[in-house]
Amino acid sequence: MGPGRSVGPGRSVTGGEGDLLVIGIGNVLLRDDGAGVRAAELAGQAQAGRPAAFPPGTQVVDGGTLGLELLPMVEDARAVVLIDAVDLRGQPGDVAVLRGDALQGTLYQHVSPHQVGVGDLLAAGRLTGRLPGQVALVGIQPGDISVGLDLTDAVQAAVERAAALAESVAWELERALHAGDVPAATSADHDGDAPAAGAG
Repeated sequence: MGPGRSVGPGRSVTGGEGDLLVIGIGNVLLRDDGAGVRAAELAGQAQAGRPAAFPPGTQVVDGGTLGLELLPMVEDARAVVLIDAVDLRGQPGDVAVLRGDALQGTLYQHVSPHQVGVGDLLAAGRLTGRLPGQVALVGIQPGDISVGLDLTDAVQAAVERAAALAESVAWELERALHAGDVPAATSADHDGDAPAAGAG
């Protein structure tokens, strides 16, 4: 199924089809909280312009604030790359790739009033026993999550880096799927000199 497939009210797959998911999460009405959605939009544009940007069978999804409405899609996936505003205990615009323990420790720090946080979505998937074995998060440190449509300058600059990281992580997960491997359970890969993500 091509671009435009509905995944909920006002949301759509922005590119591709298949069961490797790249999902941008966030509320675009709360400034930097929408960074994940903005990065997913760029990733979808990259996929439309360069079909080889992502592995075959990748869906790039604007998940917005759908929360648990995304659960059936996540449960059916082979692997998931999430993009979201996350408190990395760093400077606005820092970007990091989180997996395993680092991912779990960070997700339960809700940085904004999402209807349901990413941590809750993954917890629901684990509860059903259908969470994909390979899940990674491209986290973006927000600066301002007050009401507004514009990203702060630092986070706007980070969105392109986050979209590019989502591409590389998707390919990493695809290679791991074919090799039968799962990425290191506690890794946290940082963009540039971004500090380690907090687990508190």
